[in-house]
Amino acid sequence: MAAVHLRIGDLVWGKLGRYPPWPGKVVSPPKDLKKPRGKKCHFVKFFGTEDHAWIKVEQLKPYHAHKEEMIKINKGKRFQQAVDAVEDFLKKAKGREQNSDGKGDSKGKKTPNKPLKILEEDDEDLSALKDPSEKPVKDDPHFHHFLLSQSEKPASSMEPISKRLKIVEEVTGSTSIQAADSTAINGSITPTDKRIGFLGLGLMGSGIVSNLLKMGHVVTVWNRTADKCDLFIQEGARLGRTPAEVASMCDITFSCVSDPKAARDLVMGPSGVLQGIRPGKCYIEMSTVDPETITELSQVITSRGGRFLEAPVAGSQQLSNNGMLVILAAGDRTVYEDCSSCFQAMGKTSFFLGEAGNAARMMLILNMVQGSFMATIAEGLTLAQATGQSQQTFLDILCQGQMASTFVDQKCQNILQGNFKPDYYLKHIQKDLRLAISMGDMANHPTPMAAAANEVYKRAKALDQSDNDISAVYRAYIH
Repeated sequence: MAAVHLRIGDLVWGKLGRYPPWPGKVVSPPKDLKKPRGKKCHFVKFFGTEDHAWIKVEQLKPYHAHKEEMIKINKGKRFQQAVDAVEDFLKKAKGREQNSDGKGDSKGKKTPNKPLKILEEDDEDLSALKDPSEKPVKDDPHFHHFLLSQSEKPASSMEPISKRLKIVEEVTGSTSIQAADSTAINGSITPTDKRIGFLGLGLMGSGIVSNLLKMGHVVTVWNRTADKCDLFIQEGARLGRTPAEVASMCDITFSCVSDPKAARDLVMGPSGVLQGIRPGKCYIEMSTVDPETITELSQVITSRGGRFLEAPVAGSQQLSNNGMLVILAAGDRTVYEDCSSCFQAMGKTSFFLGEAGNAARMMLILNMVQGSFMATIAEGLTLAQATGQSQQTFLDILCQGQMASTFVDQKCQNILQGNFKPDYYLKHIQKDLRLAISMGDMANHPTPMAAAANEVYKRAKALDQSDNDISAVYRAYIH
């Protein structure tokens, strides 16, 4: 959004992160609340909530000038309630102007001041758009960005808040489970009464299991390295001794492992899932693998009377921890519906893409694009340095243009800081590129950009960057 000149009392549309603009009013901040350092921003009160936030000036638009545009692109009950609140405010303000004879309120009543819920501008959960009657949960990571005023007293007992989702049919023929009103936190999840199993507690699996437990699901876990289970046992999970035991004990078993071989071994290896599958048992493969592996797993699971769904996830460790993954599902539609509360707990949206194998194809295409893009960004940073240009200035310019995104900003900042702590393993993105190229070969479709990026990642792996973040591909250009 373009920067605008605003004053206290102006009505605006304020945008936080990747979420839709929300109607608000520029107000004076509390005296003890300091303005964020280095940011040109205004303090905004959101209509329909008791939430306030510092918003950058470039993320603000005048209310009246953009009202028609915003109403066209944003729907949903909460959004409409907020717009109605603005219109009600305007009517009351007009009435006060017409009756401004200096008499004031004849009853002398004062509206009690309510404590402010102050939201940091980069809070991914955008809790300014949640139901104002709900309170943040102190220990819930979805609300760790809240800054409560000193006057607010925490409630002694608070229920967890999450996302209320619905099923929406799309013209593409796919189905998406997404936020019911295109806002973030809204309502609570009713966990399924089915017993959930989860195999694989890596970067993605750990966050998924944590959110399943927080939302009240009964979860049994297993991991090849048993020590990783300890934390989740402390959080209330049960321990399975083998994949077969987990599948036998649970109604729905999820798996999230590193590659096709690991996925096949988990099902068909010694004490594998297949030994625990009985008629009616559900198995969900969340690993990013090739369509052929999915077809094989689907066949062996269903041959035992089991029900199969693939559900790979798009995102990172941070998004997994925050319950904001995107889930791509395909296979048995009834399993997809049975997993509704699980998908709501772990992700911000999910799509049903039809027959088994389609989700694997879509995920490989998405990761092919992401991996190629990351390699290109790293190439640009190193070329800037090689030609005597400031890498920070390059990033600053990039983040003001059409390519600006949280992904670009975070990855580039990590590169400039030399921080390659894995959010998504480099070895995994290279695996995904390899599988996408193979998929292109089978479809007789060229993938020259992916092939070039793959070579760069292979070089990075040769430089011992496999277990670092995908942004460590940068090091392939400087050695």
